[in-house]
Amino acid sequence: MNEDEQAGASAATEQGPRERHRVKGERLLEKVKELVHQGNVRRIIIKNEDDKTLVELPLTVGVVGAILAPVWAAIGAIAALVTNCSIEVEREQP
Repeated sequence: MNEDEQAGASAATEQGPRERHRVKGERLLEKVKELVHQGNVRRIIIKNEDDKTLVELPLTVGVVGAILAPVWAAIGAIAALVTNCSIEVEREQP
């Protein structure tokens, strides 16, 4: 983990375990892509510095490639508007 990224506390919810990452806006898209490629991610929630939800991305098994292109564009637009944000990751139950 580098200096512009900070892992928050993990918590388990009814849906699955959650973790929180803080990133700078310019690293937002890169971090989301990294999380999606890890595989067992069920939902990604991007929040601003005031902890308000900007976008919630439900990810299902088999979502790949061209289907995610509009999502990457939306996340890129959000990254251009925010300086710092947090990413909540809901993982699938083990």
